[in-house]
Amino acid sequence: MNIVFVGIDLAKNVFALHGVDDAGKARLVRPAVRRDQLVETIAKLPPCTIGMEACSGAHHWARQFIAFGHTVRLMAPQFVVPYRMSGKRGKNDKADAAAICEAVQRPNMRFVPVKTELAQARLAVHTVRQGLVAGRTATINRLRGVLSEFGQVMPLKAKTVRLEAATRAEGLPQWAQTACMDLLAEIRRLDEQIDAYDQHIRLMAQADDRSKRLMGMPGIGPTTASALLAAIGNGHDFDNGRQVAAWLGLVPGQYSSGGKNRLGHITKAGDSYLRTLLILGARAVLAAANGKNDRISRWAQALAERRGYWKAVVAIAAKNARMAWAMLAKGEAFKPA
Repeated sequence: MNIVFVGIDLAKNVFALHGVDDAGKARLVRPAVRRDQLVETIAKLPPCTIGMEACSGAHHWARQFIAFGHTVRLMAPQFVVPYRMSGKRGKNDKADAAAICEAVQRPNMRFVPVKTELAQARLAVHTVRQGLVAGRTATINRLRGVLSEFGQVMPLKAKTVRLEAATRAEGLPQWAQTACMDLLAEIRRLDEQIDAYDQHIRLMAQADDRSKRLMGMPGIGPTTASALLAAIGNGHDFDNGRQVAAWLGLVPGQYSSGGKNRLGHITKAGDSYLRTLLILGARAVLAAANGKNDRISRWAQALAERRGYWKAVVAIAAKNARMAWAMLAKGEAFKPA
């Protein structure tokens, strides 16, 4: 079979395949391939370009297919939707596989880098930590909610809730006290787990020279450094730092009509976790810039005065993303002026 492009709609147990030749004619249409048949089916194909949506399991399958000599391209699901012939209302696995096959052929399509097992293992630590932090926030809010039912309105600050909740619960009915104390115990347990995962992340960052170089930048700590390394590796999937900033959604959206160009808010595309880490680091840089006389601090302060706080924060985050790419792609260390 003269197949040059294949689209695969991933699932847990049954996969859909759609392959075309160099003329765009369908040569492989398999709407129901069982999980235990997928590897064998792909292994029998001549070397071709395989497209998949960057969803659960995509990186695992990509690594397997690359081992068979195929070129694998992963795409964000929202970039595939416009190529579905039946539109948004006609979604099915067969149509999705055909849409993926069509999308992977587009010359301007933005692809997601295929991650190594080590990179995925590092990201798994970050993902679990994210879940623990979200669980802790939800538990603190639940505790505040219980107390508010009895007229004890707590401040939003989590530290205050930890310090005062037990005292506020003393005058409550017995069962309400029990609920509050159990929630406080759960918050303490989550605090311990989050501290343990912070230590895991510090160890990961210290064990890799690339992470240690990234931590030399203002606003980049162990968490951001290890997440950046896991997400973009050596940066070879990007041509320049601007592409990394755009991939992370740290560039303004463009609205053009009638020959007039207008830049709007940042696109917020890509990895929201990594973007959030860079934004938090940028806020720390701006907070620490007051009174300093180095080049970056002067630039950050001048930008905040000229364009406002939040635009300065986004600009610092985007600059850090670009510099991180340069350091990873070129193997350079941070050079403060």
